[in-house]
Amino acid sequence: MVSRIRIPPAQLPTEEPSMSHAAISYQLDGEIATIKMDDGKRNALSPDMFKELNKAIDQAEKDKAIIVLTGRPETFSAGFDLKVLRGGGTAAISMLNAGYSMTARLLSFPRPVIVASSGHTIAMGLFLCQASDYRIGVTGPYKYTANEVAIGLPMPRVAAEVLRQRLTPAQFQRATILAATYTPEEALVAGLLDEVVAADLLLDQARAAAAQFAQLDNRAHAVTKLRIRHESLKTIRRSLPLDLRDALVTGVLGFVRAKKGVSA
Repeated sequence: MVSRIRIPPAQLPTEEPSMSHAAISYQLDGEIATIKMDDGKRNALSPDMFKELNKAIDQAEKDKAIIVLTGRPETFSAGFDLKVLRGGGTAAISMLNAGYSMTARLLSFPRPVIVASSGHTIAMGLFLCQASDYRIGVTGPYKYTANEVAIGLPMPRVAAEVLRQRLTPAQFQRATILAATYTPEEALVAGLLDEVVAADLLLDQARAAAAQFAQLDNRAHAVTKLRIRHESLKTIRRSLPLDLRDALVTGVLGFVRAKKGVSA
């Protein structure tokens, strides 16, 4: 069943200048910053993608803006770039560090963060989605899954903590240990999404939600966010070096069956 929080249409401020860097575009409308990932394929989270995504988040923080993070049609993100993981070495470890660190950054961002998931949301893409404050998906044949165990990768501690804060205990077990795959509607019931809408309504609904959240007291929002996520953020920061050590010791993909077309 499709569920939607009814948010009245909002008058958006006059459009302001935008910027774009390769696969990342940034559009500021008043106090709403729309960051779009689009590499023309599956939005693999590569070192370059993380670099440009961090620049866009830097700009949103400078603009004191609410973030709407979205993807390309039918794909939010299919996870880490497997080509880089297969290559191993410093590039792979740096990419893992960038991804895991970004979960903490989004969880502690001082203004609301909305993910407008435009389609498939897999592995690291799912963890970014869960690190936001409000998550909107679209109807369609799309997958939401943390597929690490399915491809031979033990669930990273950081990823597990991000999922733990959003899922019920039973769904947390399914999502991590059994690598469960959810449709958008199942993801809504499980707690991976807050809302599911038709694809053509996604960005309008995300911006309407942002306009509503703009009415919150900025300081109260930022302080409360850090207060209620204090333990999760502490766990993530403590776990990150352990996850990187595991990758170094095992050789990043030494324990992964590198299947063609599978992202992590």
